Amino acid sequence: MAQEAQQELAITEVFQNGNIPWKQFSVDTSTTSSSTPPKPLLIFTPTMPGSYPVILFCHGFCISNTFYSKLLGHIVSHGFIIVAPQLFCKGMLPMSGPCEIKLAGKVVDWIAEGLQPLLIDEKVEAKLEKLVLAGHSKGGKTAFAMALGYAKTKLKFSALVGIDPVGGISKCKICRTLPHILTGNPQSFNLGIPVAVIGTGLGAEKVNCCSPPCAPDGVNHFEFFNECRPPCAHFVAKDYGHMDMLDDETPGLIGSLISKCMCKNGSGPKDFMRKTVGGLVVAFLKAHLNAQWNDLLAILAHPNLAPAKLDHVVYAPVSN
Repeated sequence: MAQEAQQELAITEVFQNGNIPWKQFSVDTSTTSSSTPPKPLLIFTPTMPGSYPVILFCHGFCISNTFYSKLLGHIVSHGFIIVAPQLFCKGMLPMSGPCEIKLAGKVVDWIAEGLQPLLIDEKVEAKLEKLVLAGHSKGGKTAFAMALGYAKTKLKFSALVGIDPVGGISKCKICRTLPHILTGNPQSFNLGIPVAVIGTGLGAEKVNCCSPPCAPDGVNHFEFFNECRPPCAHFVAKDYGHMDMLDDETPGLIGSLISKCMCKNGSGPKDFMRKTVGGLVVAFLKAHLNAQWNDLLAILAHPNLAPAKLDHVVYAPVSN
């Protein structure tokens, strides 16, 4: 039995930092090169020579892309390249959903031409045929909208990950943010790619009587998963909140308000939530991009392997 337990743990190391060295750097729109991106970017890349899938990660409402550094670092250490744009200008009002989607599409087009030249010194190749859409909160909805074709891009997408995605401030249709992609109908999303939805148990709860919940019932992860077609997976971290996958420190007044005051947070260590979300992303993508299923199958069989408690674990494969 002890040997079996060791083997099980050995194939679920996705919840720990990977052994691939990596670095993080910024790319500004003021660069004079021919590969100027449409928005400022954070890029996380392995520094070990090799060929790696690429993830476009969209931040949440009014959130800086820098607030996800530990989560994204965890993922990249397992063999991924991550491009994380700052879709709205810091210190300014957030833009509308359609504008963010359009800009995210332009970032994808930049990736097609501008990413690889930045990786040559590391002898790293971007596998653009394995491009993943991912996002948190409003950014999760942005990722879904792009997969649904709301932004025309030069590259196709291979998988989609929504981290506590939110479609509006309430399930009332007039309160949903544009575009209205949620239909309320099961399996209405005709995406054609595998989808993982990672939700929180406390996202639908108010932090006080004055603030609405950050991930309200009817427009949160449950509805996004409900509208996905197989293959799709759904994981819920019961004891954590909508912002608990962010870094411990989120500088600035807006960062403090959003991460600590406006959303209900869990009582457990944020590091547990970051490792859980990062590990689930890695396991799901390794399975569907690289046909490496051991980690995902182990998690589906034993959800307690995750650092944060998972009280809801569903995987719907494609039926034969």
